[in-house]
Amino acid sequence: MDMFLHAAMLALDPWAIGAVGLGTLVGLIFGSIPGLTFTVALALALPITFSMDSVPAIGLLLGTYIGGMTGGSVSAILLGIPGTPSAAATVLDGYPMTKKGEASIALGTAVIASVFGGMFSLIVMIVSVNLVSKLAIGFGPAEIFALVVFGLSTICGLCGGSMLKGLISGVLGLMIMTVGLDQMEGVPRMTFGSVNLLQGVNLLVAMIGLFAVPFIIEACSGHMETKHKRMVRVRAELPSIRLLLGRFWLMLRCSVLGTGIGAIPGTGGAIASFLAYDHARRTSKTKDRFGKGELDGVIAPEAANNAVTGGTLIPLLSLGIPGDPATAIVLAGLMIHGITPGPALFMNHATEVYGMYVAVAVAYVWVLGLQLLGIRLFVHVLKIPRDLLAIGVLVLCVIGAWSVRNSVFDIYAMAAIGGLAYLFIALEVPITPIILGMVLGPTIENEFRTAMMLSGGSWDIIFTSPLAMIFLGLAALIIVLQAISELRVRRSNQQKVNA
Repeated sequence: MDMFLHAAMLALDPWAIGAVGLGTLVGLIFGSIPGLTFTVALALALPITFSMDSVPAIGLLLGTYIGGMTGGSVSAILLGIPGTPSAAATVLDGYPMTKKGEASIALGTAVIASVFGGMFSLIVMIVSVNLVSKLAIGFGPAEIFALVVFGLSTICGLCGGSMLKGLISGVLGLMIMTVGLDQMEGVPRMTFGSVNLLQGVNLLVAMIGLFAVPFIIEACSGHMETKHKRMVRVRAELPSIRLLLGRFWLMLRCSVLGTGIGAIPGTGGAIASFLAYDHARRTSKTKDRFGKGELDGVIAPEAANNAVTGGTLIPLLSLGIPGDPATAIVLAGLMIHGITPGPALFMNHATEVYGMYVAVAVAYVWVLGLQLLGIRLFVHVLKIPRDLLAIGVLVLCVIGAWSVRNSVFDIYAMAAIGGLAYLFIALEVPITPIILGMVLGPTIENEFRTAMMLSGGSWDIIFTSPLAMIFLGLAALIIVLQAISELRVRRSNQQKVNA
């Protein structure tokens, strides 16, 4: 108890609180600008921590991480352009809510769901870090492969009225991620002799193209409806307590899902957010409202992807295994200050660990305050005429695409993928499965190939794993149920036509 009180005093020092607040603000800004992710913000913040004490330094990094994870929802809701891959699922209902004049409700609900998910995962991390880490480390390549296949099956729920169109879109996303040098063998794939294609198609660049370029084309084409030139009746209001309490169990379920996914190394917020969105849609009594501005479609992915923050810290602290590039930078920050994660961490650096717990809580308080205060500011973006807004978005997207790898080729790739996305939208082919395929494709391929290497090419490593078979069985069940549902809808429509 004395150690915790000492750690709390260090973490609640004005200098430490200010460091967490600065990191949170920087993370929010970087997370909300497509292309400038919180991973970039963390990389920039890391050198600043060299001369700082350990607790404020770690607080700065954690604040940047948490702020960035939350900030992606701002541009996703206001513009339909996710600031981070984790916010891609938030676009599906967040942006339609903005079109209905409910941007502030969507933003307020998103930040409250984010803080709920983050604080829930923090509590889980505090009370069960050793237990959860032991369960998570039991996921080998075969289990992670099956889990991601299960995640990929959510394409069936994102395909709109046609499963075939959704599958075409998802397979295209998988194909795009195979372009470039093979990560394991260094063999060029689908490069067609182009040196530029050897670097592959970056996920962030593709995401900017898929969501931003169609927005820019529509805004500048002059074919938009007049009422969409300016968003009508933009009001700065927050969700009611009654509204939030009515979604408490959904937030809790999605927080559990996000914490569990985050604790498994190699997964991440994008997988958690899409799984949570699919869960919310399937358990909802109003499935037909999803994709048209349903509040549950904002709550579910935001609660899940922010619960990932605490989940990823569980294997990081207890085993020294970072779950994604962002936590790898946090790990570097810990080691720079002489804190080596692992089983002995809690014996050798208990004060710093307790300080981290407090810093995470402080970061979410900062997130809540900054986002709620900023909503009145954010919604004024929607008062800008859309053709002028499109010019600003175009400039930011070009800068964001170039800054990912300092490559002009990425700007061309963004434009080409964006043009394809605009064509798909015109043909009523959903583009969200493309993102899902691109997010999950590399993990599916790498984990499957690793599993085959470990087993000498034998499929027994998958078929003899109970966890892997459960996930694959669930994936098959989702596909079958979606196919049956689509057949019933078609039969019902045919009967109406015949009548």
